[in-house]
Amino acid sequence: MSYVALIPARMRSTRLPDKPLADIAGKPMIVRVAERVAQAGASRAVVATDDIRILEAVKAAGHEAIMTRADHPSGTDRLAEAADILQLPDDTIVINVQGDEPLIEPALLDDVAALLRDDQSLPMATACHPLTDPQDFFNPNVVKVVLDKNQRALYFSRAPISWARDAFAQSRNALPDDFLPLRHIGLYGYRAGFLRIYNQLAPSPLEHWESLEQLRVLWHGYAIGVHVAPHAPAPGVDTLEDLERVRALYA
Repeated sequence: MSYVALIPARMRSTRLPDKPLADIAGKPMIVRVAERVAQAGASRAVVATDDIRILEAVKAAGHEAIMTRADHPSGTDRLAEAADILQLPDDTIVINVQGDEPLIEPALLDDVAALLRDDQSLPMATACHPLTDPQDFFNPNVVKVVLDKNQRALYFSRAPISWARDAFAQSRNALPDDFLPLRHIGLYGYRAGFLRIYNQLAPSPLEHWESLEQLRVLWHGYAIGVHVAPHAPAPGVDTLEDLERVRALYA
């Protein structure tokens, strides 16, 4: 499959300083991410960073990296600049992989890219998986998504959606047997041309209240295709505890 994987990476992590260069079994985390992405079907994988130390570490390991500006308000803006630097044609499929996901499943990248390949009307795609734990369903830190019959996103929310009215009136300790809520997975695919459009879209009140940037796309009337994965992906690295867990798995 022909697509380009872009991996935005920056040093400014408050919970885990210098996170992209954190050692995992003898290699910086950003290099471990690049290695995982290289196992997917991407024709090209590029780290986009604003820090020369990240650039040098990635290139020293034999992977491609480019420098982008340091003043981007979001990772999507960094992707758009990277697409311009790389001179990607508007119809190029771009998969955004976070630089703190050293356990990312390569097949998941291919699945999200396939949505854009198979439906030329989609400007953007992402992924989700079924939720089975009621604690996760009611947790505002767990982002939920509701789909239409064509597996396009109707809405993303931190609220528990959709709402099983009669069942939850009886109890919220378990999810109904025939109820299948979906948890959003923060992996995104775009057409390069839409990345350039996205930069021009005004922020929406929905994204402000929910603190979910993808709601800007729905607010402006664009469709987001959603791949339903069978299970949850391995979590990324946000804290020192996360890092130690990943180190143990690599060891």
